[in-house]
Amino acid sequence: MSDIEETLRRIENHKGFLGYIIVNAEGIPIRSKGLNDNALVVQYSALVTQLATKARSVVRDIDATNDLTFLRVRSKKHEIMIAPDKDYVLIVIQDPDTA
Repeated sequence: MSDIEETLRRIENHKGFLGYIIVNAEGIPIRSKGLNDNALVVQYSALVTQLATKARSVVRDIDATNDLTFLRVRSKKHEIMIAPDKDYVLIVIQDPDTA
């Protein structure tokens, strides 16, 4: 089993796990689990990719030698964890009350 598969399996086993989406550099979802509504997957992919790009820009504007490595957004219903990379973005959605 690859390191990526092992990491995704660990994420899936966390309490409160609702789903994950792996998005390519163009903001297109290439893999998801736990979210059965394709329209919701596309919506999360587009909006969260935009948010991560903006957050990365803010971090770099403050310090040009720095970069965004992780972003966590918590609302009343969900917690969204975003791990941007050069080629992909990992988005994990969980229930904050059971996590």
